[in-house]
This record gives sequence, structure tokens and C-alpha cells, in this order.
Amino acid sequence: MISSETLAVTYGLGSAMAWGAGDFSGGFASRKGNMMAVILLSQLIGGIMLASIAVTCSEAIPAMEQLCYGALAGVCGSLGLTIFYKGLVMGRMGIVAPLSAVLTALVPMGYAAFFQELPSMGQFLGLLLVLVAVWLLSSSTNSNLKMTRLELVVSLAAGLGFGLFFIFIDQANDHAIFWPLVAARLASVSTLICIILLGKKRATPLRGQWIFIVMCGLLDACGNALFSMSSHLGRLDIAAVLGSLYPIATVALAWFFLSERLDRQQWAGVALAFVALFFITA
Repeated sequence: MISSETLAVTYGLGSAMAWGAGDFSGGFASRKGNMMAVILLSQLIGGIMLASIAVTCSEAIPAMEQLCYGALAGVCGSLGLTIFYKGLVMGRMGIVAPLSAVLTALVPMGYAAFFQELPSMGQFLGLLLVLVAVWLLSSSTNSNLKMTRLELVVSLAAGLGFGLFFIFIDQANDHAIFWPLVAARLASVSTLICIILLGKKRATPLRGQWIFIVMCGLLDACGNALFSMSSHLGRLDIAAVLGSLYPIATVALAWFFLSERLDRQQWAGVALAFVALFFITA
């Protein structure tokens, strides 16, 4: 019989692959225009999928406290996602994705260290490697390839939003997996609608975007569900670090389909960021 720890790791890695592929689909669609339409519709599609699963599985609706935590997660996640997609559109996926992923892992790690226990020596080593990875990503021998201030700022902001999403979802999934995620999607969609109305932006998708929007919505919902199951079965910080490996898929797809260029020093930073994430799980 498979242990809960093994399942937690498997679900965590699965969430990373789903999120990475979903971010590539959403980022690619957003480059065609109407970024807010891509995010709003993909969140709506994912929410419908999660609600359908909750009803099909006859999952009991949890207490209001858990639903409220789910809603808080949705607000933080939607803000982080909006900033992240802005970075994917205006910056390079190969830099924004791994840097935001490292910061995403650090937020729940700090929370777990304060409320649970201090990180191990391996995790401390991972933190040191993170600092080196950030330095490598932010520097380049080619002035045209250096990390821009925009790429740094959006990575920091997106990482904070995603990290808070992890924390709040972990607080919400004690008695149910899917209904808190549905609450998160309702709050996420509501937040995005407010952003669109206040910014007087269009939310109509362009021709050719729908296939990527649907893929993004379904993959993101799968990633959310897998992460919630991982944190439910194991530790929050471990689930968060495994989920933060999502740039593996994003960077690989950006390199294969978009031919995005990084120099050797920055590739070393990307690789070291992944190594740091693995050390953090020690």
C-alpha cells in the first residue's frame, strides 16, 4: 500500500507539471492580447470543473471558516496570477517563472518554520542556493539579456501572491478538498471582474485564444486540486516546494515552442533554482 508521504510527494510533483503547462498555455494566449480575458475565463472554466468534481464525488460542504480561507486563497491567487501573466507577456518566461517559483516556496516555508518547526540543514542550504540563483538570473554577460526591473518586481509580487494562496488553501482543506477550491475560484473570479471594471478593460477573447484558455483553466484547476491533496496528506512547506517546481514545464515549453534565449550564466541560475528547491525538501 502506498504511504501518505509518497502520495503527498506524487501529488505535489503532479501539481507542478499541471501548473507549469497551464501557465505556458495562459501566457501564450495572453501574448495575443486581452490578458484579463484569458485569466478570467480560464479561472471560470477551472471553477466549473472543480464544482463538477465536488458534486460528482458527493463531497460534504465544509464549515464557513474553511470556505472563507478558500476565498482568501482565491483573492491572493488571482492577484498573483494577474501579475505573473503580466510578467509572462512583457518579460521572459525563462526568468519570470523560475524566480517567482523560488519566492513562492519561501513564503509558506517561512510560515511553516514559524508555526511548525525550523527548516532542516538541507533547507538552509537550499535557501543559500536560492540567493545564488537569484544573482545568476539577475546578471548576464550580454546587456540585452539582463533581468529587467519589471521582471524582478513582477516575480516578487507574483511569488508573494502564490505563497499566500498555498498558506490559505492549506488552512482550508482539513475536511474537504474541492469545495474550498470552488470558494477560491468564486473569490478569484469576483476579484478579476472588479479589476476589469475598475480598469475599464475588455474581457472578450480573441480568435485563436479559446483552445489555450480552456487548456489553461483545466490544467490550473488540476494543479490546485493536486496541491491541496498534497498539503492535506503531508507538510505544507514540502507540498509548496514541490508545487513550486512548475517552471520546469513552463521553461521547457517556452524553449521548445518559442525559442526563448538565456545565456549560460542565466541557465545556470535556472538550474540552481531547481536544485535549491530540491534541497529545500530535504
